[in-house]
Order: sequence, then structure tokens, then C-alpha cells
Amino acid sequence: MLLGIENLAVFVGTGILLNLYPGPDTLYIIGRSLSQGRSAGVAAALGIGTGSIVHTLLGAFGLSAIITASATAFLLLKYAGCVYLIYQGVQLLRSTPAPESVGDRWSPRDDLLQVYRQGAVTNILNPKVALFFLAFLPQFISLASPNKPLSFIILGALFVTTGTIWCLLVALFSAALSRRLRQSPGTSRLLRRINGLLFLGLGFKLATAQLEA
Repeated sequence: MLLGIENLAVFVGTGILLNLYPGPDTLYIIGRSLSQGRSAGVAAALGIGTGSIVHTLLGAFGLSAIITASATAFLLLKYAGCVYLIYQGVQLLRSTPAPESVGDRWSPRDDLLQVYRQGAVTNILNPKVALFFLAFLPQFISLASPNKPLSFIILGALFVTTGTIWCLLVALFSAALSRRLRQSPGTSRLLRRINGLLFLGLGFKLATAQLEA
């Protein structure tokens, strides 16, 4: 047992398998990579990784437990996430792609920061991520651990690291797959609309999330 952590190899292996399961974060990265290219996909992946770091810190110090223990707090967080996702979806459906988004060019810095922020906020405002961290990570922390928050942070860091690596691979693969498609302005607009619909779908999906242990 190291630093109060039990079955570390099992944790890492299980975490990798869980990361491979396609969820909202993966769909968001794919959507950004398809519609805006490699740089946007990477920015989305890093944003989601940042959101997971926030959940790790909140879980380690008990704030996530307070949120998930309160039905009111859970609903407020959930519907804030829903509104944010649906708003972003509507914005994408109404917008037109800039010339830089056509082809395999790097997006302007402001666009990349926006994609990064959206990835982070989307992850942070998903209460099911908080529930997952609180339910999964403590299973590998010994009751005799001298510093349980530190053990939680270490496990969270390992999970975020493997998850970010997977997300980056997804972004690079999706961008390479769509490179030729995005060379057409018409196809680029279609991919942007699909990305907008993806945001709307994620928003409505989050609205149906239930408070589960």
C-alpha cells in the first residue's frame, strides 16, 4: 500500500477502460475536431482535463459531497450545465464558419481559448462527473490512510492523466479523419451544425440526469 492507496494497478487498468467508454466528453472532442480541426480538438481535450482536475480537488476536500448530498444544489448545478450547453448549441447553429476554420489551419488564439473554456465548463457543470469521482476513487483508498485527501488527489491525477492522453488521441484521430471533409466550406458548415446539435443533445441529456449514488 502506497500513500494510503490500495490496488493501484487495478485502479489504473479500470480507469483506462472507463476512459475508453464514449461519453459526453468524447463526443464533444469529436465534434470540435470534426468541425474545427486538430487544434480545436486538442483545446477541447485540455479543457475537459482541466474540468476533471477541478472535480478531483472538490472531491478531495468534500465540496462535491456537499453538492451531491443536497438535491437543491444538484439541481442548480445540473440546470446551469443544461442552459450553458443548449446556449452554445444554439450559437453554433446560428453562426457561420470563419475562413480560418476551413481546411487544416490552426484556429485563431481567441477561438481556441473559447473551445478550451467550453470544454472545462461543460465538464465542471456536469454533476455526474462529481458523482463518479466520489463513488469510484474512494474504493481504492485505505481506511488507514494517514492523508485521505492526498490519496484522493493522487488517484484523481492518475485518472485525469490517462483520460487526457486518450482524449488527445481521439482529437488527433478525428481531425485527421475529417481533414479532407473540412476543405469544403459547405461541408464545414454542415459539420458546425452537427456540432451545434451535439451540444443541444448533451444539454438535454444532462437535464435527464438523476441523483444516484
